[in-house]
Amino acid sequence: MIKLLLFTALLCCTFFLPPISWLNNMDAAKQQAQQEHKYILLNFSGSDWCIPCMKLENDIFKNEMFMQYAGNHLVLVNADFPMKNKDKLSKEQQKMNDALAAIYNPDGNFPFTLLLDSNGHKIKIWSGYYKDGAENFVNEIKAVTENK
Repeated sequence: MIKLLLFTALLCCTFFLPPISWLNNMDAAKQQAQQEHKYILLNFSGSDWCIPCMKLENDIFKNEMFMQYAGNHLVLVNADFPMKNKDKLSKEQQKMNDALAAIYNPDGNFPFTLLLDSNGHKIKIWSGYYKDGAENFVNEIKAVTENK
C-alpha cells in the first residue's frame, strides 16, 4: 500500500512539472525573459553529430530537477548546428544561429552553454560537457542569480 501511494505521488509530481520548451529565437527569448523576470540559458549544440551535446541534453537538460528549475527561472534557447541533411535547418534559422554564434560562441565550441541576463549579457559560461550532474548545474546557476 505504501509503495502504491509513493508511486502515485511521484507520478502526480511528474505531471505537474512546469512545461519547458526551448526557443530558437533570441529576440523572443529576451522579450519573454524581461516580461517574466527570468534569465536566459543559451545552449549551442550539434544535435545529430556532437556526442557530448547529446549527453548534456540527456544528463542535464532532461533531468527532472533541471526541468523544474528551468520552468520557473529560465528561458531556454537552443542554437543547433546539425550536419545531417534530414536535420537541416531553414535558411532563416541557420542565419539566426550563425548570428548568435558570432556574438556568443565565435570559437565554435560544442557544447557551449551560457547564462545570460534578460538583455543578453553574459553572466556565466560552461564550455564542453558538464560532468557534475544536474543538481550541481542548477546550484551553479542559483549561486550567480540569487546574488543579483
